[in-house]
Amino acid sequence: MSTVTISAADVNKLRQQTGAGMMDCRKALIESNGDFESAIDYLRKKGQKVAANRSDRDAKEGVVIAKANADNTYGIVINLSSETDFVAKNGEFIEFAQAVADIALATKATTVDELKAAAMGNATVGEKLMEMVAKIGEKIDVSRFEQVSAAAVVPYIHSGYRIGVLVGMNQAANEGIITAGRDVAMQIAAMSPLAVDADQVSPEMVAREKAIAIEQIIAEGKAADMAEKIAAGKLNKFFKDNTLLPQAFVKDNSKTVGEYLKSVSGGLTVLSFTRIAVGS
Repeated sequence: MSTVTISAADVNKLRQQTGAGMMDCRKALIESNGDFESAIDYLRKKGQKVAANRSDRDAKEGVVIAKANADNTYGIVINLSSETDFVAKNGEFIEFAQAVADIALATKATTVDELKAAAMGNATVGEKLMEMVAKIGEKIDVSRFEQVSAAAVVPYIHSGYRIGVLVGMNQAANEGIITAGRDVAMQIAAMSPLAVDADQVSPEMVAREKAIAIEQIIAEGKAADMAEKIAAGKLNKFFKDNTLLPQAFVKDNSKTVGEYLKSVSGGLTVLSFTRIAVGS
């Protein structure tokens, strides 16, 4: 048994992240030597239902802006963070975030540092950020910045600038494909899939999910030699629930997302996507 000290604040943080009970969270942290990811795995192995979008629950404030260029072949998404919701809802703050996003799109900067070094009027983006900090009195920063290039890139902003999505597809943009891309982006915003499909899930995550499944199966009393086969079925369900193309399409549950895309245009699919939520 670990001698690590588990504070009430640690227990409460894990409870907020997972939705599990207070005592269960305390035991999970003790058994996991205070490591939060291990504690989450411990809760899952014990059959606890753990909240999927943990990062969104512990979000800082700010806004997310997603934009694409005129021919929809390149897009950017940024999270301009602030300390309070009051600032995040301020019109001047949102206007500033839009201006920074426009510069990111025009310059095709690839890192936050490159974006901050880009010209913005008579100064740089970084210098203008400092001016906003001095004016508003809160820490303001570009906390995340991602880009997507593809035959068609469709941006989407959800829930009052709280979530931004970029979807990259394999066929050139037209009205139908942009509509489909927006539908898929709304799905991504709502369901937060881990990857496009099973092939894009990291081997480390697959191994982690398989280990959790096997331990759950053995704990249920199943024979160890059966656990591997049953775990394969659990993994398939994990991929169906947590990757984009096999998910049930939220606008029509009779189809998967992949089937919906093919109904729009033969062979149409998603190559990549990025999703940024405030504070994630």
